[in-house]
Amino acid sequence: MREIELKAVVDDLAERRRIIEAAGAALSFEGKISDRRFDFASRELSGRDEVLRTRRYQSTASTRTYLDWKGPTEMQGAYKVRDEITAPVEDFDSLERILEKLGLRLTWEIDREIAQYQLAGATIRFETYPRMDVLVEVEGEPDAIEAAIEALGLLRGTFTNERLPDFVNKFEHRTGVRAAISDRELKEDYSFRDGS
Repeated sequence: MREIELKAVVDDLAERRRIIEAAGAALSFEGKISDRRFDFASRELSGRDEVLRTRRYQSTASTRTYLDWKGPTEMQGAYKVRDEITAPVEDFDSLERILEKLGLRLTWEIDREIAQYQLAGATIRFETYPRMDVLVEVEGEPDAIEAAIEALGLLRGTFTNERLPDFVNKFEHRTGVRAAISDRELKEDYSFRDGS
């Protein structure tokens, strides 16, 4: 599968959710996403711009876990594009033990509360981190992305193909406050921030 996306900082989360719902977007998930990225001690995967992660979706109704691989990032015009393979996982704890037995180690944690919508072929995901700007990610084919951005009512120029560390750096530079993109970082433990 090919992942095509853009991100932007959200000015008013409640208002943007109201606007997108009025445009006909359907809420597909609301809850917490926890990502755990793994790599070898040599950082072989990040050196190739590849990501191996577990992603856990947690809501009051259910918990779902996936193992994801993402290939190197390409920039196609304004869009960030990556190949992505995703597989559902039934036993998260055993999966993490298998990854460790293969010589992989945890390198980065990302936790956020999300509200994810579907609108005419686009996925719109609002992401609220423990201590950082609220972001919106729009994913889909370019035409669907552009239509979703128009429906959101945010300025098109605020959307970028930058990665999460770029948004973290901008937040920290603008505010003088260290961002926390995981529950661990909110407790002032930054041991897993690898910046990839």
